[in-house]
Amino acid sequence: METRILGNGGLEVSAIGLGCMGMSQSYGLPGDKGEMIALIRHAVDRGVTFFDTAEIYGPFVNEELVGEALAPVRDQVVIATKFGFGRDPNGRPGLSAVNSQPAHIKQAVEGSLKRLGVEVIDLLYQHRVDPNVPIEDVAGAVKELIAEGKVKHFGMSEAGAQTIRRAHAVQPVAAVQSEYSLWFRRPEEEVLPTLEELGIGFVPFSPLGKGFLTGAIDANTQFTSNDFRNIIPRFTPEARQANQVFVDWLRGLAESKGATPAQIALAWLLAQKPWMAPIPGTTKLTRLEENIGAADIELTADDLRDIESAVSQIEVQGARYPEALEQRTYL
Repeated sequence: METRILGNGGLEVSAIGLGCMGMSQSYGLPGDKGEMIALIRHAVDRGVTFFDTAEIYGPFVNEELVGEALAPVRDQVVIATKFGFGRDPNGRPGLSAVNSQPAHIKQAVEGSLKRLGVEVIDLLYQHRVDPNVPIEDVAGAVKELIAEGKVKHFGMSEAGAQTIRRAHAVQPVAAVQSEYSLWFRRPEEEVLPTLEELGIGFVPFSPLGKGFLTGAIDANTQFTSNDFRNIIPRFTPEARQANQVFVDWLRGLAESKGATPAQIALAWLLAQKPWMAPIPGTTKLTRLEENIGAADIELTADDLRDIESAVSQIEVQGARYPEALEQRTYL
């Protein structure tokens, strides 16, 4: 698989990475640990070198899973993890509150290093911007961790353009991770132009629209009770029914290219900028192979124009997050 460079610090990753969150939470029941380790190692065998996790995934257990799976090939891969959420009374990170106090960042990194079983974190993201802590203090704390040899590169997730600029002035940002796909394109407004100007890489998460762009989900799909999509406005049965036109169009294009809807969605991302590396997640070997196959699909200039024309005429129904979660993004 081709590789791409994120940021000006030479962080080299596979063009398509692997988001590991769903192996432990959010999309139904967690995967079998042995099967997930085998899946991650198969990804390495197929050329994937970029793996994404976070302390809050599980919580904690996803980092442990990723660390164990990648231990035999540690020197061949890039492991990204994240800090940024507070602790509940039991010491577990939770979505109820963000916390990017410098002391907390350093505490979180020590925990991540131990769970991952590594001496240095390749890419450390602030998971969400903390409005109560100046971003200069956050970047400064990560800069100290880089100087100590505990972190190699600094990243941010779902941050706004001005916050990215301020952070980058203190400690160069290698990559920004935000949701971006054919059916969620907000980063194009301000974030992507800012990243191009500053020489920062971009890592689209949910590049397949939380599974919807694969074509495997319709209005009749039943999610398990612990599936995060149950609370997402865009995934109500009514919204899925309305949005089916999007997938039907995507499927038609895919068939004309001898590909799948997911592969077209990923190939479109890869064609946007050479400094983008999407991280689709999966718990299934067949989906992993399908996603990796997207790297071999070339979309012509005409294809890209046709996609742009079609997408501009389709209005996606439903917000991507509940309002309380959306308020924490693009700060």
